[in-house]
Amino acid sequence: MPKDIDAKESGIGAATKRREDIRFLTGTGNYTDDINVNGQAYVHFLRSDVAHGRITSLETAAAAAMPGVLRVFTGADFEGVGGLPCGWQVTDRFGEVMQEPAHPVLAQGKVRHVGDPIAAVVAESAELARDAAEAIALEIEDLPAVIDMKAALQDGAPKVHDDLTSNLCYDWGFVEENKEAVAKAFDAAAHVTTLELVNNRLVANPMEPRVAVGDFNRATGESTLYTTSQNPHVIRLLMGAFVLGIPEHKLRVVAPDVGGGFGSKIFHYAEEAFCTFAAKALNRAVKWTSSRSEAFMSDAHGRDHVTKIELALDADNNFTALRTETYANMGAYLSTFAPSVPTWLHGTLMAGNYKTPLIYVNVKAVFTNTVPVDAYRGAGRPEATFQLERVIDKAARELDVDPIALRRQNFVTEFPYATPVAVEYDTGDYVATMDKLEEIADITGFAARRAESEKSGKLRGLGVNCYIEACGIAPSNLVGQLGARAGLYESATVRVNATGGIVVMTGSHSHGQGHETSFPQVISEMIGIPEDMVEIEHGDTANTPMGMGTYGSRSLAVGGSAMVRATEKIISKAKKIAAHLMEAADADIELKEGKFSVAGTDKSVAWGDVTLAAYVPHNYPLEEIEPGLEETAFYDPANFTYPAGAYACEVEIDPDTGKVTIERFAAADDFGNIVNPMIVDGQVHGGLGQGIGQALLEGCVYDEDGQLLSASFMDYAMPRADDVPFYQVDHSCQTPCTHNPLGVKGCGEAGAIGSPPAVVNAVVDALRSAGKDVTHIDMPLTPARVWAAMQG
Repeated sequence: MPKDIDAKESGIGAATKRREDIRFLTGTGNYTDDINVNGQAYVHFLRSDVAHGRITSLETAAAAAMPGVLRVFTGADFEGVGGLPCGWQVTDRFGEVMQEPAHPVLAQGKVRHVGDPIAAVVAESAELARDAAEAIALEIEDLPAVIDMKAALQDGAPKVHDDLTSNLCYDWGFVEENKEAVAKAFDAAAHVTTLELVNNRLVANPMEPRVAVGDFNRATGESTLYTTSQNPHVIRLLMGAFVLGIPEHKLRVVAPDVGGGFGSKIFHYAEEAFCTFAAKALNRAVKWTSSRSEAFMSDAHGRDHVTKIELALDADNNFTALRTETYANMGAYLSTFAPSVPTWLHGTLMAGNYKTPLIYVNVKAVFTNTVPVDAYRGAGRPEATFQLERVIDKAARELDVDPIALRRQNFVTEFPYATPVAVEYDTGDYVATMDKLEEIADITGFAARRAESEKSGKLRGLGVNCYIEACGIAPSNLVGQLGARAGLYESATVRVNATGGIVVMTGSHSHGQGHETSFPQVISEMIGIPEDMVEIEHGDTANTPMGMGTYGSRSLAVGGSAMVRATEKIISKAKKIAAHLMEAADADIELKEGKFSVAGTDKSVAWGDVTLAAYVPHNYPLEEIEPGLEETAFYDPANFTYPAGAYACEVEIDPDTGKVTIERFAAADDFGNIVNPMIVDGQVHGGLGQGIGQALLEGCVYDEDGQLLSASFMDYAMPRADDVPFYQVDHSCQTPCTHNPLGVKGCGEAGAIGSPPAVVNAVVDALRSAGKDVTHIDMPLTPARVWAAMQG
């Protein structure tokens, strides 16, 4: 793969402008809310306004009698219908499977969080449905709510689910066999650093709220769901097989343009199942469009960990052992992939970039009366990185050594490297990324910049951190052993038309990643045809092969690899046709720049001539080669990919107010081979903005009664343009992945993983430089929190 990306105008490595942006910027995108089925009705959900309670009365007759109301549905209508399934089963450290409560489409008997759907009114308009919902007579007996995770595990705590033995979903240990050896290493350590911290709860808040449109065709018995999903095939599998009992060949799921997801649109939600169910029950389409207020209390939240982490070092400052104890909030129910996030996506990354020989991770997953928590950009890896990079920074200060030097000393330098937490890094160069970071961040010039800030009465701090993540969540046989209830391969069908144009139907879904631009670049490079001859289709289970969707930075590494494999099959068959056209042996045919030629001769035939011959087979024997040029491939990788990098943040703090301003931010990433550097830059920029948002601004807050206090943008602070700096990013330190055909690693989540600890490290550095005895401040680092820390 070429590294001189600046010189490329097309193909792999070219900064091709995103073709999909034309329709997005001109307002001609086709989002789920743009889809309106003739004669559709509208649904409004009556949601719980208490966190925990028993439904004692639910009278719907008055609402059902109101003008325009078609039907009022309650939990009773879903008796005998499956609940929302969990897609990952975790086995705890004692060999017991997790507690897995039922998750009804509409509440049955009890409500368990503010926003829990109780009833649904379907009417001729959204306004009529909303008005009728207000006429439902609902009485709820308030029950004590449990919000704090540690309190939820105490004896006598209110149980979120009466049929469970406790609020503990699982008590997971990893690697359990290391526990005793880790304890001995701590006993023998020359120095131990301990840190307790919170990874704050977040609301994803993609620009487009969730939407679902259910439709039913009585003539064929087919159901169709249009939805804002990152993985329509998975929704079809979960909803069809486990909730509504619809055979897959009778269920079509369509996810058109999706306006951001960040993980929150991976999961199967009650509203999707309801709209599909109601459409069949009423024999007309049913549509639901979430309001932003609904999104705050119905979309899965992210993060929400409370952790104690300990790092042991020997007399030479080498890391000898690491152990953590984490409480992970599951919320009131298990969302689709929730159990995997604080375990297999978190515990396996606790080695970070370092050769720590012994690691033990304990995670207690807890049910509380809050919105379910699941994957949010990075999903487990940001939580692991934040713990690790904060405790390393604290250790450096306790030992009075340079934080960068301490990291460098403990870097993994030989690959492949088998970590003590069961993954193997195939390749990397953490020294090179740190070298590059020091260069682009101008670390040597920091002292002068700090002096300038001090002249202005400001405190300036520098924070550095490293990260590594596991992307391309697979292989299927491994994750199956770890509790995944689905395969994690990807698929692609490549269809070549008679005139040479190509349509790629992929199981990967695009909701901002730029597949329609980058995927054609790969095929253009392989065949030598213009990129505009390649079209990408995704998001419709009726015309794309079974796929697992887009999350975990897997699109190019897994979905792109499936596309490469299918294209290789196309090229192989096309070479056979070309060989017959030129009366040569298959083995002698070469394909370069859209032309087939016989090696060592001047014989050649154009790509378009071969593709036409595939569909007009006059020049080769059909008993040897069947007509047509279309191939499908499924790709299941042998390992995760491991992007890594080093980040530096500089902040200024106003000592009078505690306000933090980010002055500089540099990111040096190793993403393996780069297909489109412009798209990679954009992905990193977006991730950095979200990570800065978590570090300084965002925090989802409940009161002790389970009321969501940060339930709108008036109370939940999203990052704005003036909250972030101009970024200095670099991804020239490329160590290609060794086990996928493109050598790519994934880039979509890196910025959100690496930035929060860099920001917090910088703030702590600024305060300590001013003589403040501050070791840690929990995110978000609001002016009030920073000011309070300065006051001791």
